[in-house]
Amino acid sequence: MKIICIVFIGLLVGASAASIDPTCMLKDIIKSDERISRNGYPSESHFVTTPDGYVLNLFRIPYSNKLQNKDSYRPAVLLQHGLFSNSDCWLSGGPDNALAYLLADAGFDVWLGNARGNIYSRQNTIISINSPKFWHFDWHEIGTIDIPTMIDYILEQTGQSKIHYAGHSQGTTVYFVMMSERKEYNEKIKSAHMLAPCAFFGHGTSFVYKIFPPLVGTPGGIWNQVFADMELMPQNNLMNRAGDTACGLEPSLKFLCNHLWILFAGDGYQNTNLTALQELIETHPGGSSSNQGIHFMQLYQHNVGRFCQMDYGEKKNQKIYGQPTPPDYNLHNIVAPTYLYSSYNDGLCDSKDVDTLVSNFKNLAGDYRVPEKSFNHLDFIVAKNMRELVNEPVMRNILKHEEDLY
Repeated sequence: MKIICIVFIGLLVGASAASIDPTCMLKDIIKSDERISRNGYPSESHFVTTPDGYVLNLFRIPYSNKLQNKDSYRPAVLLQHGLFSNSDCWLSGGPDNALAYLLADAGFDVWLGNARGNIYSRQNTIISINSPKFWHFDWHEIGTIDIPTMIDYILEQTGQSKIHYAGHSQGTTVYFVMMSERKEYNEKIKSAHMLAPCAFFGHGTSFVYKIFPPLVGTPGGIWNQVFADMELMPQNNLMNRAGDTACGLEPSLKFLCNHLWILFAGDGYQNTNLTALQELIETHPGGSSSNQGIHFMQLYQHNVGRFCQMDYGEKKNQKIYGQPTPPDYNLHNIVAPTYLYSSYNDGLCDSKDVDTLVSNFKNLAGDYRVPEKSFNHLDFIVAKNMRELVNEPVMRNILKHEEDLY
């Protein structure tokens, strides 16, 4: 009951945060480009506007000072964060472990994406952030609009015809959506790397699945209407302070951190680099639309065994989709080289659900399972052993498609 109350308060904070000036949330934080510069790498901040008006902030590590490769061929790679996250998740592990820095030092032009509605992408040229219409989107729109917009912008800036892609959690979901719905983007992907891949649900052990599906997992219910079109889990000082107190280097509330970790990720945090976690907490949670969470909960509660679009109930589905049930995403449309990287202690995207994902792929390039049994959902971005267990396998697979870097 206490956890439910905490989450409910978080929802209310999200509702009020939408009325805040979208730029004020950035005044007291160290942004991604500043973090990159502080670690001795060149950094850039870019803005691109989607066809429906959302202004997305991309950050870039254009080259590596260690390699002095500013004038050399540098293949582009886009890294996309998960739910409640932002571009900082690819940096918190530091230059020796974080994927963004490792790729830069391997000769890549690294781009960090930020989806609509998170801490770095809170503006729209058409809609005010104060309007519920601003939050009327879920990860379907991120996959069909945001990611393609980012890719096209990167290709235009670099003059290249293809990029590499890597995503964590929802960053994998939106890739599956894009490639299923806009299959022309297969021609723009050299290779894709899915960390903690999430598409099918039904076996997750996270406590999240005990709380939310009964409330919002069934389409058309009153709670769906109450919680739709609002900000969920925004970045704010209260939540950051609570997280820092619970999960710092010498936390006074370590028991609370364990409970929070189990809630979202999986049992325990024995692999966690606490320094990386503490840095992550500075800008996390990064905010999202409540519709993103509702959509995930539907896949667990109502549309088990399906990877499909948002379900609005039969009557509204008929009006929107022309059929009583939401259409499935066709994973057979994905033909670009795609690799999966999953773990056995993922409380959100269970290994059995990854099995279902694998069985629905027509042309999968690789299915890697992290050998460390305790590795959980968030360990992919904050574990002290993520370099050898995840990032080095990712880089080996990327380099298979880059003979010019050898």
